[in-house]
Amino acid sequence: MDSLEQLVQGKALTKHQIAELGQWMLSEPDRSAAFGLTPGSVEETIHQFAQLLPRIYPEVEEFWCGDCQISTSPLQTLWRVWMPLALQLAEARRKLNRPLIQGILGMQGAGKTTLTTVLQILLEQLGYSCCCLSIDDLYKTYGERQQLQVEDPRLKWRGPPGTHDVDLGIQILDQVRANEADTHLQVPRFDKSAYGGQGDRSGFETVPTADIVLFEGWFVGAQPIPPDVFEQAPSPIDTAVDCQFAVEMNQRLQDYLPLWDRLDRLMVLNLADYQLSKQWRKEAEHKAIASGNAGMSDGEIDEFVDYFWKALHPELFVKPLSTQETGADLVITVNADHTLGDIYQPARRYWDTPLA
Repeated sequence: MDSLEQLVQGKALTKHQIAELGQWMLSEPDRSAAFGLTPGSVEETIHQFAQLLPRIYPEVEEFWCGDCQISTSPLQTLWRVWMPLALQLAEARRKLNRPLIQGILGMQGAGKTTLTTVLQILLEQLGYSCCCLSIDDLYKTYGERQQLQVEDPRLKWRGPPGTHDVDLGIQILDQVRANEADTHLQVPRFDKSAYGGQGDRSGFETVPTADIVLFEGWFVGAQPIPPDVFEQAPSPIDTAVDCQFAVEMNQRLQDYLPLWDRLDRLMVLNLADYQLSKQWRKEAEHKAIASGNAGMSDGEIDEFVDYFWKALHPELFVKPLSTQETGADLVITVNADHTLGDIYQPARRYWDTPLA
């Protein structure tokens, strides 16, 4: 929108432009409700955004041009999603009166890195220190995973429940929640390139205690499901062996519940079709190979992604968080072209849905 370009340049809008912008912001009821936008508050929100936009846009645009997969301008997404989300997190932190831990679930390619990077830029401009933690950083060491594989050869790759140091994650988040002044966090970092790609913990990074922690991962917040669900499991849980593996991974998910209990909020980056994750991985590998770099074949990618889906299938573990009233606090739909689609609160959608 032309009015957003004007605001980036620090120019004031006319009353007509403000009204038009407010109308656009309220045009999607689910999204408006998710971010608390109302006809009575939208003009004040516009003025708040207008002050923030020129300060943060250059840094966001630089990141977008350097690292993002989408070639279009980030301006509308920044105004429509990222700024209202950042202000929502800042307000939640203020009300909580202690550090806020925001969980973010998203499959591969959903945009977790983009989201956390932009939110960090925004929150720091709003005066809140921010720390990003990935569930990948909580992987057990190479040695520990080698021993785990001896005990259970099915765990040939890192990723599923059981391959993380849950106690370490709990320790870190408890330290954050304690909100002790003048303390620092020892955050583990994981080097995925170590041991020929099998990965190992590279050490700990010392970071100041943060006002807001963005804790992201491919199954952050996922809940165990009744075992009888696997009697009619979706593909690629096809064989009795696959089913047994899925059942045991579901059981191991119980060990993660104390970690999820430390989350104050949960957001899901929900792919419009979970199969997109595999498609995007293939496109990335094709691009790497075309550039002369090493990459997996389509068959290897199928095997690799199916391994994760056999452990925690998106239809069984992500979909409920995106559709049930007891699921996530916020759902952001990611379209096939990587743009952001529907944004809503599952509880609100659930209760607003007429009964059949």
